[in-house]
Amino acid sequence: MKTEQEGDIVEEDPGFQENGVIQTHQYSSVSPPNSPSEQDEGFSTYFEEKVRIPEDGSQFFSFRKLWAFTGPGFLMSIAYLDPGNIESDLQSGAKAGFKLLWVLLVATIIGLLLQRLAARLGVVTGMHLAEVCNRQYPVVPRIILWLMVELAIIGSDMQEVIGCAIALNLLSVGRIPLYAGVLITITDTFVFLFLDKYGLRKLEAFFGFLITVMALSFGYEYVLVKPNQGELLKGMFVPYCSGCGPVQLEQAVGIVGAVIMPHNIYLHSALVKSRDVDRKNKKEVKEANKYFFIESSIALFVSFLINVFVVAVFAQAFYSKTNSDVIQKCNETGSPHTDIFPPNGTLEVDIYKGGVVLGCYFGQAALYIWAIGILAAGQSSTMTGTYSGQFVMEGFLNLRWSRFARVLLTRSIAITPTLLVAIFQDVQHLTGMNDFLNVLQSMQLPFALIPILTFTSVTTIMNDFANGLAWKIAGGFLTLIVCAINMYFVVVYVTSLNSLTLYILAAFLSVAYLCFVGYLVWHCLVSLGVECVDFRSRIPVSLSRHIDIYLLNDMDTEVTDR
Repeated sequence: MKTEQEGDIVEEDPGFQENGVIQTHQYSSVSPPNSPSEQDEGFSTYFEEKVRIPEDGSQFFSFRKLWAFTGPGFLMSIAYLDPGNIESDLQSGAKAGFKLLWVLLVATIIGLLLQRLAARLGVVTGMHLAEVCNRQYPVVPRIILWLMVELAIIGSDMQEVIGCAIALNLLSVGRIPLYAGVLITITDTFVFLFLDKYGLRKLEAFFGFLITVMALSFGYEYVLVKPNQGELLKGMFVPYCSGCGPVQLEQAVGIVGAVIMPHNIYLHSALVKSRDVDRKNKKEVKEANKYFFIESSIALFVSFLINVFVVAVFAQAFYSKTNSDVIQKCNETGSPHTDIFPPNGTLEVDIYKGGVVLGCYFGQAALYIWAIGILAAGQSSTMTGTYSGQFVMEGFLNLRWSRFARVLLTRSIAITPTLLVAIFQDVQHLTGMNDFLNVLQSMQLPFALIPILTFTSVTTIMNDFANGLAWKIAGGFLTLIVCAINMYFVVVYVTSLNSLTLYILAAFLSVAYLCFVGYLVWHCLVSLGVECVDFRSRIPVSLSRHIDIYLLNDMDTEVTDR
């Protein structure tokens, strides 16, 4: 595996040292001396090879280079297609018709901008977000941050694994119970995760195959249902929701929470390290940032189309339908699943009931093809979720375990609660748990968005690639909006519990939660040079004139020692 030399500078000018960072008059590379590949030659990382970037005479754009950079963005985009997102899509269609498609579009664009920051951090520094957090935060905040991100990964993983189990249950006509489906998913995930032993590009091709299966499965349902194209385009490009109430508002908030996932920021910053980019060469770094952004845009466009397929199918076929309508139709077709729908009320669907109603209205082929799409979504997102867990644990805790031990530990942490749910819950009553898991992940968003905005805005980390003023303002605004939307989602969920004990517990937890978020925001502002909030600058100690250095106190310790 290719490793990078520590402290190398691309420019001929030797430059000068200031505050522990070697500066040049044009460009310097920040070396990650604590990265696993450099400290321990025998240590096995998750990508044991790097994809070489071909030389090309084209100055502006090269399809050969784009192909070489293609892979990380598509793996990242799978988080936009996990069973939790699919369930949010079908519920959006069933509850609001086409009216919330514009929310899905806006959420996807915001997600793309945030993923751009994650990719740039990985390319420029050679470290992923968890590694940078390990280097820059004190021990206690670092451990708390790690625990919060692990909670998000566990919540996402439960949705993904149970999604696979539901798909297997539908495909086997109920013969494979939920707990057995979970065990099967755990087993095949272990097998698939070691595909990269046969080559990184083969692993990426396998993920591409699973995305293709999803596109074909949900695309088939789309063609079968024949949604109204005029209403679809109106819902996508007219930011308005006529006749919408609290139910639709809550669903809109749920779309944003399902699309923008905290652990995906950590994942993408790590995946981009799989390309052979000379970080000492400013031109190569700039080129890598460009092609990764193009690739991410294409990948998220594909994921957006697949999400639109699902929303449109349920908007066209099941918007304003009642349970009695569905029961009658299922009885006409002889479906054995009529007992899962209550006799009155508006139709409420999840990924299990969604497959059932498709089978009742459009034939059993629609049910099985839906289940195949859910299985592909669950299996692919489970694998990328496992990678997220490994990167996060490796980065925050600086683990030096064997690869198998790390996979086993991260899988066990995420799978144990999933297996317990599968044993004590039946496949027909999981919607409440899915709502809780969405809330759990929504609460963890600040613990990815604030660090990524902080570190990509600091010159001592990003050098010439640090966020400009416009990106700092836009990034801060987007982070604030996304976090506010998700906090609203959390408040709505907690108030629906109708329990004084839970209200009191939520109040205490909220105080601790907001204090830690406030700490991260304070660190961000200090690192950006907002001196009015830096109380330490008023203490007579020998602090640097550059406020960001004291936060980033040892970015290049080995470079300085040279």
